[in-house]
Amino acid sequence: MIGKQTCRIFQSLEMAVLVGPEAEVIGLCAMNTASKILNWEQMVNERARLKSSGKALVFTNGAFDILHAGHVTYLEYARAQGDALCVGLNSDASVRRYKGEKRPVNCQDDRARVLAGLACVDYVVVFDEDEPRPLIAAVIPDVLVKGGDWAHYVSGRDVVEANGGRVLLADMVEGRSTTGMIERIVNAYGAGRE
Repeated sequence: MIGKQTCRIFQSLEMAVLVGPEAEVIGLCAMNTASKILNWEQMVNERARLKSSGKALVFTNGAFDILHAGHVTYLEYARAQGDALCVGLNSDASVRRYKGEKRPVNCQDDRARVLAGLACVDYVVVFDEDEPRPLIAAVIPDVLVKGGDWAHYVSGRDVVEANGGRVLLADMVEGRSTTGMIERIVNAYGAGRE
């Protein structure tokens, strides 16, 4: 049992942490994950704050349409490469342009909220362009992470490397893809099936 004299409560707008006498974290309240979803200007300001604090920002991007274990593994890897992870999220229009009219399955607001709910994701920023390069140029991350399936071309590589940053390719998780998941759902529950 923790006595009133042996602990203090620190609060911010986003979380409350219960701390014991040796600064041991004893409990943590959930933060409002919607506060992790920023617009471009907010992210540029947050980047400046991180940089002034000596924190390394990692950036990755994608559609993240139907989140699966491969996505989570990839995002955890990306987050481990620095102090904070910003996920550039393709807008609905952007996804349709490169994946076709039937995608995305989930709208950008829902996709952003699900990503923001992951502990490894610090920020989510939606972009409408076909490529994330303009957002990357605005934010200038220290580390840019892409899946190994993009080894042939990493949008924003030039910007990151010109500013002294690193570009890393993450291994893909075999058998895990949104397209594969959609195919399995259609095969199991498609036309004419109950």
